[in-house]
Amino acid sequence: MDFEIPQPTRDLLDALDAFIEREILPLEEADDNRRFFDHRREWARTDFERGGTARPEWEELLAEAKRRADAAGFYRYGLPAELGGQGGTNLEMAVIREHLAHRGLGLHNDLQTEHSVVGNLVFVELLHRFGTPEQRGRFVEPSIRGESGLAFALTEPEHGSDATWMSTRAVRDGGDWIINGSKRFNTLGASTTHDVVFARTSGEPGQAKGITAFIVPLDAPGFDVPYYWWTLNMPTDHAEVTLDDVRVPASAILGEEGEGLAVAQTFVHENRIRQAASGVGAAQYCIDRSVAYARERTTFGRPLASRQAIQWPLVELHTEAEMVRTLIHKTAQRLDEVHAAGEPAVTIGHLVSMCNYRGNRLVCEAADRAMQVHGGIGYTRHEPFEHIYRHHRRYRITEGSEEIQMRRVAGRLFGYL
Repeated sequence: MDFEIPQPTRDLLDALDAFIEREILPLEEADDNRRFFDHRREWARTDFERGGTARPEWEELLAEAKRRADAAGFYRYGLPAELGGQGGTNLEMAVIREHLAHRGLGLHNDLQTEHSVVGNLVFVELLHRFGTPEQRGRFVEPSIRGESGLAFALTEPEHGSDATWMSTRAVRDGGDWIINGSKRFNTLGASTTHDVVFARTSGEPGQAKGITAFIVPLDAPGFDVPYYWWTLNMPTDHAEVTLDDVRVPASAILGEEGEGLAVAQTFVHENRIRQAASGVGAAQYCIDRSVAYARERTTFGRPLASRQAIQWPLVELHTEAEMVRTLIHKTAQRLDEVHAAGEPAVTIGHLVSMCNYRGNRLVCEAADRAMQVHGGIGYTRHEPFEHIYRHHRRYRITEGSEEIQMRRVAGRLFGYL
């Protein structure tokens, strides 16, 4: 196996860096936009009087960065050519996500919102793969441009990773479906216009078949957002949602009736591998910053870097980052091969889970260690480590907690799957 990043991908990273220097950094520095990234970031981004959601000026800044990235040909990179993209592979996207996270906090790749100058447009890919011609025409291009958007409504007040036991139900009524239930931590952003709601339409609790994905407009009668959950990292986009006799036509079904979990699994597989790559990039950033600080900082007449108590934890993290990075590249390449062969991605789900839970844990440990190495200044919001920790801590829970990821690996290891 060739472990080197291919030259065309390295050239792409160089072009991305040049674009960021030319277009994105000046935008980040204009009009006091630094307030969204320095020690004021949480307050500058959050409208505390409007439920803790994002301020419009923050959302508009992200939108402008996306417009510039799209005009430069980077934003759609991972999409197929027919959608204006370059067909970026999962391996290439993993390398790109790590590279951008390794640059640190900035408008080029905001951790909290998953905004990036190279879009992680998983919903667009889902629509392209599972959507009807009408759905693709209605949502794909507007979603890319930020004129409309989809959210993902799977988690419920009583059900998280045990999605096959979900309580939300949809029943036929003539040519329509009536949906009743509730969803939790539904990521509804400023551009969200529709929600992909998963509901049981047949079968018994615990069965994978019988769950259907519906595209539901947020303004549908009976669709209500009573409040948003305030989270460790603010602003929030985690809404509580209730559906009371929400009526949608049969054309609202995304994918096949009763096969909604196939849509969900496609979403989480590609998203998990990219999250893991971002985690490694952010972890390496924390490690590198800590090493540089330790070399500069003098204590008791000697550089902090000369202390083994400082060296060894960073050596452990640096070694872990190298191992997880290699596993991510291998798994992303296998995911590309599986897709090309038309095989179900679940065949390598255990590898994706390995990458995800180790990558998420790694970045949390690296951010915590960076705070420790930097001492009191590391604990302040004038350094980025607390922000990195608070953001990535969520991924040890969301889209399958690390316990669920380990359960999947155990199932493969012990022959239960």
